[in-house]
Amino acid sequence: MNKLILGNLVHRPLRSIISVLAVAIEVVMILAVVGIFYGILNGSRTQTSGIGGDMIVHPGASSALTNLSSASADVRVAGILRQLPHVEVVAPVYAKLTTGASLENIYGIDYASYNALRPFVFVAGGPFQHPYDILIDDLQAKSTPQLHVGSTVKVLNHDFTVCGIVERGRGARKFIPLETLGAMENNPGKASAFYIRTEDPPKYQDTVHKEILATDGLQDWSVQTIEELLASLTPEHLPGFNIALRVVISIATIIGFLVIFQSMYTAVMERTREIGILKSMGAGKTSIVSVVLRETGLLAAVGIALGVAFSYLLRLFLHARFPTLSFQLTPQWDVNAIVIALCGAVLGALYPAFKAARKDPIDALSYE
Repeated sequence: MNKLILGNLVHRPLRSIISVLAVAIEVVMILAVVGIFYGILNGSRTQTSGIGGDMIVHPGASSALTNLSSASADVRVAGILRQLPHVEVVAPVYAKLTTGASLENIYGIDYASYNALRPFVFVAGGPFQHPYDILIDDLQAKSTPQLHVGSTVKVLNHDFTVCGIVERGRGARKFIPLETLGAMENNPGKASAFYIRTEDPPKYQDTVHKEILATDGLQDWSVQTIEELLASLTPEHLPGFNIALRVVISIATIIGFLVIFQSMYTAVMERTREIGILKSMGAGKTSIVSVVLRETGLLAAVGIALGVAFSYLLRLFLHARFPTLSFQLTPQWDVNAIVIALCGAVLGALYPAFKAARKDPIDALSYE
């Protein structure tokens, strides 16, 4: 039977290759979408945790997407927050999401207070010296080889001079002076949020939280610890994340299912006489079903192996070509993709397999 299965696959190489590639593409689609989705999400968590604050305060209801909120807070609130007991550092941040050549988050910062949360580690250059200076992280510099200290970059249709390159993981990849961003946006003196470092965290966090909400004008503001913010950066808390993921995975599964179904159905129809011979020699329905499913399993196994290998090669390519793009593959999703692809292939082969098993040997032997 094993020789028969291999012979069938080798006898029709084009159809076998197409079936293998369909399963491989299915696996690549699943792992690529998951890798990018979770890469961006986990990258955002890493960036946020690296800022150095242990609390975040911003106007309005609590949201995991504070980096997308408008800058509506008066920066003078920072002075009020600094006066509260057990507050060591308050850093106002103006977050600006740009959608030009690429989607990126730019932070307008007060350098002294933001650096006090956790000092920047400079790879080259130093802090702002002029209003139109910009700091970039090492991944941003790596993504544009000609970018170095002294280079000119265009941000929000303005030319900035790179004054320093810092280690990654500080909330954003580009930083400009807070006042400059406010002036460019015709929104001076504003901030999106305030990052706070308290004494002896987390000992005084609850106390500071109550003090902030008891301050006049801040009663309706959102106050979160960084741990609470990071906990909200999950698929369950992001609108449409799981829906988009399920839609793409479902499409990939349907593609694999249909290709395997068409391939095995055609193979069964072409091998009618062969099935009749097997039945006349005593092969039962179970044996016939087993042949079709084992053939499908072999095609799926090869396709899955290629799909996983291509996915990891894709990750290497993307990391080399787009250093700032987060693309994460995990063993858990490798297993999930394998199970999904294998189940889709088996389901696609079930009807052809049972159709073959139900064929009457007399009719099958007389088939031309």
